[in-house]
Amino acid sequence: MEPAPADDVALPYWTVEDSTEHPRGLLALLCLLPSTLRPILRTVWRAAPAPALIVLGVQLLSGLAAAFGLLATTQVLDRLLAAGPTSARVVAAVPTLLVVAAIYAARGGLDTVVALGQARLEPAIRQLSATELVAAAIGVELAAYDEDSFYDRLHRARDRGLVSLDRAVSSLIELIGAFCSVLAAAAALLVLHPLLLAVLCLGVLPEAWAVLSSARLGYQARRRMISALRRIGMLDTLGTTREAAAEIRAYQAQPFVLAEYRTVAQALHDSEVAAETSQARVRALGRSLAALGTAVTFVALGVLLHAGWIPLAVAGGAAIAIRAASASLKQLVMAANQLFERGLYVQDLVEFMAEAAARTPAGTGLPVLADPTHIDLDRVSFSYPGSERMALAEISLSIEAGHTVALVGENGSGKSTLAKLLAGLYQPTAGQIRWDGRALDEFNPAAVADRVVVVSQHPLRWPHSARTNVRLGRHDRIDPDDEALRWSARQARADEVIAGLPDGWQTLLSKEFRRGHELSGGQWQRLAIARALFRDAPVLICDEPTAPLDARAELAVYQSLRRLADGRTIVL
Repeated sequence: MEPAPADDVALPYWTVEDSTEHPRGLLALLCLLPSTLRPILRTVWRAAPAPALIVLGVQLLSGLAAAFGLLATTQVLDRLLAAGPTSARVVAAVPTLLVVAAIYAARGGLDTVVALGQARLEPAIRQLSATELVAAAIGVELAAYDEDSFYDRLHRARDRGLVSLDRAVSSLIELIGAFCSVLAAAAALLVLHPLLLAVLCLGVLPEAWAVLSSARLGYQARRRMISALRRIGMLDTLGTTREAAAEIRAYQAQPFVLAEYRTVAQALHDSEVAAETSQARVRALGRSLAALGTAVTFVALGVLLHAGWIPLAVAGGAAIAIRAASASLKQLVMAANQLFERGLYVQDLVEFMAEAAARTPAGTGLPVLADPTHIDLDRVSFSYPGSERMALAEISLSIEAGHTVALVGENGSGKSTLAKLLAGLYQPTAGQIRWDGRALDEFNPAAVADRVVVVSQHPLRWPHSARTNVRLGRHDRIDPDDEALRWSARQARADEVIAGLPDGWQTLLSKEFRRGHELSGGQWQRLAIARALFRDAPVLICDEPTAPLDARAELAVYQSLRRLADGRTIVL
């Protein structure tokens, strides 16, 4: 077999996501803006309504103050440019100057209030949205985690959507402030002369086009490379974490890992350069057209002054208003650019949350009134999402309570899959699983889970205390004096592991934190079995639970299981 050409391995098919999933033109983006803002505003309102209302109200007051300040400045110029002695004109302008100073001092105070409100608003939004995302990811059906597209949406929501939501709120606050300032300047120009407002708009439209086009280009580029970003994150984890360090060095795989990292990083680099270049061109064109519009505005101001349609004081006030409008417009454009682009990623978060809600098992169904006395599988078949191969095909089996059933087969024959089906973690593609004659999917999923405990080949290594790792089996179980905890540990011979830990049950089981301690694979498995025994459920499913244990520990575990078999259903 000939080696693959270099071009084929430079960017493998699985590192690039199809960017045509949601084609969005400029008009589509404009139509999408209200729906983009809705989830942001909805989250703001749910997280911190009082600070949000304060920020909005203060921004409006600040805009009114800006408008009155510009008009008051025009009055100052009118008095300074009026006929008469200079000293008399200055004295006449002093009261209005004091008003202008008071207005701008008030604006400074209002800006401080906005900053204080924002300091309360953003952490509240960050906490609420992150908590809801974790809750959604934990609640979805297990089958979702077998789909690569679900992973992409989850990572877009977590790595982009959450951060973008937090920053979008900041951009929204800046946008409201800048909009109020632009509106104040526009109102002042409208009062001074209506034509000035019409001409000022010429500088807004090109910039708005540039903002939307730039946001669309950036979003499309990042969306296309989300899988590559995931891949480079995985490689970064492999190269910088303790778990992979030993094997990478033992196999001298450092050059391979680094080469693959560079390959994916180069692909990301090329894509980002292309996107940034396209965005820079669009922004440059927008700025050029906006500058032309501003120039036209000042020419129009000169024409009005030359024709005598406005006095010199009004022209001076208009010049100040135009400068203020230009500065605020620049801030408005930057905030709008950030808000729109971040809003697109917020939409990814919203879409993921909607999908997660649709794929979360409903908390309805029949209660499990008693422990199952027999479990029947009737021609059960199952295939994983996206797979054309059947992992299980027409399996029929009956299991009686109090019996121990061993499933034996080659690797890949579907033993672990069948165990997950029995536990209710997956729903059969075809056929039925019944508890005491009732189809398993008729019961409340939480009630089914309450009757089942699973010990897997690779149990969860929770970065917490040894006590928490065992109590996780049934975290809400009332256990006076830890009697059940210690009994479970003795039965699984996990008490020997605890005895060797520096802080006993309170030892932190993670080397990634201070005073942490690491266990061997067999020691982790003993804790996992203790966790299963602590759960004390009538259906115990063990997926090769003793594989990492030595012969003596394995014998002790099976002796414990034998003692527990009375009245329980055990599947090995």
